[in-house]
Amino acid sequence: MKDVFVRLGTDFLSAIVFLSIYLVTGNVVLATAVAIAGALAQVIYSRVKDKPLGFMTYASLALVILLGAATILTRDPRFVLAKPATAHFAIGAIMLKRGWMLRYMPEIVTETIPEYVTITGYAWAALMFALGFGTLAVAATGDLKLWAFYVSVVAVGAKIAAFAAQYVAFRILVINRVRAIST
Repeated sequence: MKDVFVRLGTDFLSAIVFLSIYLVTGNVVLATAVAIAGALAQVIYSRVKDKPLGFMTYASLALVILLGAATILTRDPRFVLAKPATAHFAIGAIMLKRGWMLRYMPEIVTETIPEYVTITGYAWAALMFALGFGTLAVAATGDLKLWAFYVSVVAVGAKIAAFAAQYVAFRILVINRVRAIST
């Protein structure tokens, strides 16, 4: 679990750096330049330490540079604020693969209610797309406080609520199916 949070922190470091510097200084060019430099430093550090870099790392770097350049040229932070939406869209697209969740479920769930796991996988994809569009909508306002709230509270809260609902639903479904089979 710790590894997941480290990867998430690494993936969103440039957005965190950008937001922090921009909120403190109000200077969009400085904040964007430091975020781009930070993203480049992350890749260089990983290469020096001989750590393998995945496609998403390079895609994230490309997005930081591309959206950062657009932000610097226009002096409009909305381009950088839209970056997290791309992660939601990419994850949502991956989640469209039928049965992707089955490998993450306990054996009793995969044996008892596999059809519900597949349906829930599609529901997770829909949630990711909805959060991506929400991020774009909030980024379009240019309101940094609203964006920070959306990305850190709404998006995270929606995922936690979905996970909790899934856990409770799967638990009830498995218990009911096991009872029905035993009788």
